[in-house]
Amino acid sequence: MSLLLTGGAVFADGAFRNMDIAIDQGRIVSVSLPREDVSVIELHDRLIVPGFVDVHVHLREPGFSYKETVFSGTAAAAAGGYTAVCAMPNLKPVPDSLDHLQAQLDLIRKNANVHVYPYGAITCGEQGQALSDMAAMAPYVAGFSDDGKGVQSDSMMRAAMELAKSLDKPIVAHCEDERLLPKGWAVHDGAFAKAHGLVGNPSESEWRQVERDITLVRETGCRYHVCHISTKESVALIRAAKAEGLPVTCETGPHYLVLTDEDLLDEGRFRMNPPIRSAADRDALVEGLLDGTIDCIATDHAPHSAQEKAGGLSSSLNGIVGLECAFPILYTQLVEPGIVPLSTVLNALCVNPRNIFGLPGGTITDGAPADLTVIDLNRPHVIDSGSFRSLGRATPFDGWGVSCAVAMTICGGKIVYHDLNTQEDAL
Repeated sequence: MSLLLTGGAVFADGAFRNMDIAIDQGRIVSVSLPREDVSVIELHDRLIVPGFVDVHVHLREPGFSYKETVFSGTAAAAAGGYTAVCAMPNLKPVPDSLDHLQAQLDLIRKNANVHVYPYGAITCGEQGQALSDMAAMAPYVAGFSDDGKGVQSDSMMRAAMELAKSLDKPIVAHCEDERLLPKGWAVHDGAFAKAHGLVGNPSESEWRQVERDITLVRETGCRYHVCHISTKESVALIRAAKAEGLPVTCETGPHYLVLTDEDLLDEGRFRMNPPIRSAADRDALVEGLLDGTIDCIATDHAPHSAQEKAGGLSSSLNGIVGLECAFPILYTQLVEPGIVPLSTVLNALCVNPRNIFGLPGGTITDGAPADLTVIDLNRPHVIDSGSFRSLGRATPFDGWGVSCAVAMTICGGKIVYHDLNTQEDAL
């Protein structure tokens, strides 16, 4: 079906312009007058932006479908305005060979609602002992990651970087030096941990491995992307690496940009790895987003069952969900107060992820893929995790009031999400 989107403000070349968009056969085509076979959608001054991309999502399938499935996770992505996600490899089987990866590829092909680009594991079984079959998987993956675990061996990470460099694929690193982690940690090693008698996770456990890996990038020339940075020291290290001209990029999550350990409640929906850290860390992350040190905002969407998140801060599994509320939180908490420009948030969600990982789209021009997100900036509502499409419900933002919503998501020219509250306005 052909579509004509009219009456919206289109984000193109870093600014919003009043333009109509005609879509046919999954691509943006030149605007033409409506024909009988075109569905005209009046957007009433809503914003049209390139579809969001989340480069850090856990779809949990194969192996853990009681937590999430490819179908439910990508339905959640569509509802959040995402037209593409990069799926982490902590699955069963771990995608450490082409045979193991194929099980995931088959599920994606059959059940995905949006584009899914999987990662291959860096090491076999994500155990850090031997390299995966990276060469065989390279044509089918966005990069290589052992997310959930840091690669502890310097020599193993160096070998991985050398091989990834030869394959022209990035290493996507969960940075965590296990030697610096105390047993039974629950939160950031800060004021909240001390006040509540909890074991803290020190910032050094993250930034020391970032520091090591940047040294290895300098040796190997490998493209290197740091997952979910949470500390001010990581920001400083990555800023310096970029100034040096090293091929280093990074992401952080909405929760690290908005929350501090002073906001924690003793509930599983506040337990994640890395933990939410101090106000100084939060402020450094915001500054890193503003000055371009931080390239991407990624949710680290990591669903678990209700039982797995019922143990409070000390006994719940690490991981929260975020696909369905990320943009409203970012806009309400950062853009509306004037802390971060909307264009900076959109570049971190729409443009930079595609540039870093070589994904199609990111521009609204003739011939570009019709992967688009429509935003209603005047839609106040309360985030209700009970209405999520994800099987996961644990988000620290449950019950928060926000001022905007995703109104529609178009992926490959097809409407994959449409807010029922706008049904009278379109179709």
